Amino acid sequence: MATEILPDERALRFGRRERVLAQMADHDLDLMVLGRQANVRYVSGTPQLWVAGTRPFGPILVLERATVEIHLNSTWDEGVPNEIGRDRLYGLSWSPFTLTEVLKSLPTSATARRVGTDSLSPTFAQLLPQAFPNAELVDGEPAMRAARRIKTPEEISALRQALDVAQTSLAAAVEELGPGSREQSLVGAMMEAMTLAGVSTPATQNGAWVTSRDHPWRRAREDGRIQAGDLVAFAAGALGGGYVGEVGRTAIAGDEPAGAGPLIGRSKSLTERLFAACRPGAPAGRLLEVYDQSGEVLPPMPVAHGLGMGFDPPVVSAELARSVAATTLEAGMVLAVTGYVWQEGVGAVFTRDAVHITDDGPELLTSAQGGQ
Repeated sequence: MATEILPDERALRFGRRERVLAQMADHDLDLMVLGRQANVRYVSGTPQLWVAGTRPFGPILVLERATVEIHLNSTWDEGVPNEIGRDRLYGLSWSPFTLTEVLKSLPTSATARRVGTDSLSPTFAQLLPQAFPNAELVDGEPAMRAARRIKTPEEISALRQALDVAQTSLAAAVEELGPGSREQSLVGAMMEAMTLAGVSTPATQNGAWVTSRDHPWRRAREDGRIQAGDLVAFAAGALGGGYVGEVGRTAIAGDEPAGAGPLIGRSKSLTERLFAACRPGAPAGRLLEVYDQSGEVLPPMPVAHGLGMGFDPPVVSAELARSVAATTLEAGMVLAVTGYVWQEGVGAVFTRDAVHITDDGPELLTSAQGGQ
């Protein structure tokens, strides 16, 4: 097995970078200073090490629109593509003052007029004006979101690979399902299969749960023990190659309980309508309307969210009514679409599928293996 850290494929990283540069032009940004890891990888194509976990903003990458040069915060060049020369790498530092001095020394820092950042901490809100003395600091996240919203063909291929891992791991978990098994063992089987497929970073924590026959959203029981006739929901998420693949299915432990057949039929009808609503030019809110038109109650989780290098916009949820109302679906988006139907005395059927919105309509990137 290869252990060398390699950059993302050339076509993948150059296609993404072109989208960012186009958005920088549209938003009149001379420089982009990025700290969020997904944004950093999107622009640089570098799978950086030791970056897991939550941390405050730091200037990890600077992209110059005029020269297309990238300056990257990295102590080593493993995994850094050739177009980012060693002379444009700057070392790690715990001191924000040291990093500010690095930014101040960049060739275009003194002449930049508008500098976008994808977030800011109070400290860097005070220090960055010193690094870019003649520039207006503005929110660069809208430009990054606009760039990342539409996927390139190479990104679709990368997403397919992550989805393949997620589906394989979900199928392995379903194989372990049976009366007497436990939720924890199913999640363990899912994680083991994911690791054997070469991905050691799950994108979701809640991998399997017994759906309640008494309440629409709650778990059936606290001990996680599975009984005959339980409807068990599986949610597999894999972070592979920087991209998140998510798939959800429901399987029955043992014999099918009375009422499960009609419930599964309702689920299939709902998901078909949800997929049909994923068309370019359609309002995102139509996905919420599908639940109402189908006579189903909206689930507590978003009905859809963007897939890519993380939890991407749009997020289609009744709790975000204003944002949803302002969002129109576009060709090139990839959505994780969630179906959820429940019947008292039976349980719930949960599904999650990746849908690629194309000019010709929705393209399903997930298959039905491993459950309903």
